[in-house]
Amino acid sequence: MLVAIILAAGDSRRMGTPKALLPDPDGRPFVARLARTFSSAGVDRIVIVTGALHDAIASAIAAEAPAVATECARNPDPSRGQLSSLWIGLDAAGSHVEGVLMIPVDIPLVRESTIREVVESWRRTHAPIVRPAVGERHGHPVLFDRSTFDALRHAPLSEGARVVVHAHANRVVNVPVDDDGCLVDVDTPAEYEAMIGKKT
Repeated sequence: MLVAIILAAGDSRRMGTPKALLPDPDGRPFVARLARTFSSAGVDRIVIVTGALHDAIASAIAAEAPAVATECARNPDPSRGQLSSLWIGLDAAGSHVEGVLMIPVDIPLVRESTIREVVESWRRTHAPIVRPAVGERHGHPVLFDRSTFDALRHAPLSEGARVVVHAHANRVVNVPVDDDGCLVDVDTPAEYEAMIGKKT
């Protein structure tokens, strides 16, 4: 089983609206757009890790009605950092998971084709970590094989998942893709305005 974990526990309001609920160029909340994209890409399940906005995110997902089983799992203390949300997502994913595709909610423009290419590469190579790449830049989602789960669970919160990526550096598979959307991290109003101007 392959599970997508969308990290949406943050409550940043730099754009006036929390990122998970910001409208994409089509007017769909970021979190709903990502749920639809992962659903279309053929993952088995989707787990959305929420925080204070749990109810609003759950409502947005219910309105989207993804074609695969989707659940929201609340992080009781998102201030611990992104890795703490990944832990919540791993717990919600369950014990029979072969791998997880992790993506922050503020990278909403990743293409379905990119997700499929990452998954196909993982199934072919059995690499511990697979991620898309545009030139020398690494994007999302990052696929973590179940062989990395224990290391992720024991990684220091201050370092995050990157410490696990660095530990497997010689075995990470970077999948070349033609998808700038896997790199577009919306952190500021200027980045949001630039994203809204993109044709998708």
